[in-house]
Parts: sequence; structure tokens; C-alpha cells
Amino acid sequence: MRASDRPAWMERPSKLGVGLKAVIITAITLLVIYPFVGVIGTSFSSESEIARSGGFVLLPTAPQLDAYRAVFDGGTVTRALLISVLVTGVGTLASVTVTICMAYGLSRREVTGSKWILMIALFTMLFNPGIIANFLLVNQLGLLNSFGALVLPSLVSAFNLVVLRSFFMNLPGELLESARMDGAGDLRILVRIVLPLSKAVIAVVSLFYAVAYWNNFFNALLYIDDSDRHPLPNILRTFILQGRTLESVVGTEAPAPVQAIQMAVLVVAIVPILLVYPFLQRYFTKGVLTGAIKG
Repeated sequence: MRASDRPAWMERPSKLGVGLKAVIITAITLLVIYPFVGVIGTSFSSESEIARSGGFVLLPTAPQLDAYRAVFDGGTVTRALLISVLVTGVGTLASVTVTICMAYGLSRREVTGSKWILMIALFTMLFNPGIIANFLLVNQLGLLNSFGALVLPSLVSAFNLVVLRSFFMNLPGELLESARMDGAGDLRILVRIVLPLSKAVIAVVSLFYAVAYWNNFFNALLYIDDSDRHPLPNILRTFILQGRTLESVVGTEAPAPVQAIQMAVLVVAIVPILLVYPFLQRYFTKGVLTGAIKG
């Protein structure tokens, strides 16, 4: 910020303060990046180099792709990755669509009893009936061992619903009324006026849903008995936390060391969702603050 752009009430920062902030930010950044670099470096390392460094390699001297070949040649990780991509894509689209429709309807003050409907909806979403009740419901709906069980139980988030409703309530009422006077219905107002003005908050809500679906392993653990239909987080959990053998996960005897394959699976699980953040980062702060504070 230039001196001419600084507000009159804002004090001029001292050199010591600026330097201290730079040191703290740099230290925090290094602490965050360090484990990611170690995971990636270990996934490209040989068995001798992993043993020499104690199981955690930052910069491998002779990078190799044996771990990634073992992971993708087996077929199990590839299939789980495709399932995760499918569930995340379909689930995010369905969740955002339903949440937008609910939030828009509950944000209209002319809807009779909208506040009571919102309270009932939030009550049912915030107070979970428990694992057994959820399992019995999914079973009665015939969703066991189906991809619907990975999406429908997590279809709407109460937090995202409140954020979207708060944003919709603070849109200019005159704009919506003028569109209604011109003969536009609720659906046309939502699609042609409300959604274009809500790109930031919708992008953030979509990110929240996408991350939740991508990282969710509990629904598959409860409702999917067939391991061939498990998403990537379940394969990651089975392989790293439960310590299953390489052959049971990758489907073949792997030439790469155990730690390298574990880190390779972890990289495959982390990188896809990380690639989404740069495209939505500029909407993040604006979307959350606008949707939450104004309500």
C-alpha cells in the first residue's frame, strides 16, 4: 500500500514491525510446506535412501517413479480415485443445487413461516440421530452398497445453508421486486439475477462441499461392503493406518519400498483437491464474510 493510499487513522508501520511480520509469516509457511515436501520427496525415493534418512526424505538424490507405477498398475487405487472424483463431482453439484434452492426459498420474507421452517431444518441437520438410526434409514431406502449412500446422507450442510440464506437476504429487494413486476417468476429471478450476484459465496460453498466429499470415508465405511466400491480415502486409511500388505492394496508385488508407496498414495489423495484451491482462493474471504457477517 502506498503512503498516499493509507487512511488517515492508520499508523505508519515501523521497519521492525514489518520485518517481524515477514519472519513470522515465513516461519509459518515453512512449517506448513515442510511435511508436504517430505511426503512428495519420500514418494520418489529408493529404499536405501529412505532407510538412510530414517523414513522421511525431503530431496531425493535419485528420484524414481517405482512407487507410482506400483500404485497405478494394481488398479485398486486408480478405481478408488475415479470413484472419489465421481462422488465429489456429482455430490458437490447436487448439494450446491439443493442448498441454493432451500436457501433462496427460506430467504424470502414473503414465504409464510420461513423462519419456523428454517429452525426445523437446522434442528434436523444439527442434531444427528446417531449411526444406528442413519444406517437403518439408508437400509430402508435401499441405498446400501450403492453410490447414493456416499452422497445423500451428506447432501445438505446446515452451515452452508445459513451462509447462503444470509447472503440472499441481503440482496437488494428492489432489484428482485422490479424483476417480479416485469413478469419474472421465482425460478427466473434465481437463475438470471440471484445466482450471477452470488458467484463468490457459491464458489466457497462449492469448495466446502467438494472437500467434504473428497475426504469423507465414514459413509463408505458404514454403507459400502464391497471394497471395490470404496473411494480413495478408504483405500488410504486401509493401507496406511491398518497396515495391510502391498499386494492387498496395489494388486501386485510392488518393487518400491513400503514408505514410498504409502507416500505415493497420500500424494494421489491430496493433490487433486489442492489443485482446486487456486481457482477459488480469490472468492474465499469475500464469500464467507459476505454470507456470514451480513446475516
